[in-house]
Amino acid sequence: MKIDASSPDDYIRQLPDDRRPAVSKLRSTILEHLPPGFVETTGYGMIAYAVPHSLYPAGYHCDPKQPLPFMSIASQKNFISFYHMGIYASESLMDWFLDAWNSAGLKKPDMGKSCIRFKKPELIPFELLGNLAGKMSTADWIALYEKAIKPL
Repeated sequence: MKIDASSPDDYIRQLPDDRRPAVSKLRSTILEHLPPGFVETTGYGMIAYAVPHSLYPAGYHCDPKQPLPFMSIASQKNFISFYHMGIYASESLMDWFLDAWNSAGLKKPDMGKSCIRFKKPELIPFELLGNLAGKMSTADWIALYEKAIKPL
């Protein structure tokens, strides 16, 4: 399910009724915890959080016209997805996240490299994802990104 939205509010408006409350709450939680400098936008059919060109003029290496992506949330066909590039790029952040997940007594996460999938919106650990959203500053993300990308 790809949503062609012009803004995060437009994205939320287009969601099915059963997804709107969870995605709205996830968005609010992220915005509450997001460090200064990141901007909320839309991209690739999702609500996105990125480092703007004003802070990182080089932009995303795959498409320099795009800001440097950091996190995204999306309503897919069978689940709500939360993408966090930092847990993919930082082993210590991934370790923190998995420890926090396990400490919360949650079942094993349904994860890809940077994606966490939630088939049941009522099982989204909002506060944990909010804490994760606040763990990395724009400067930290840029440094980690450049360390991983520049050698390519």
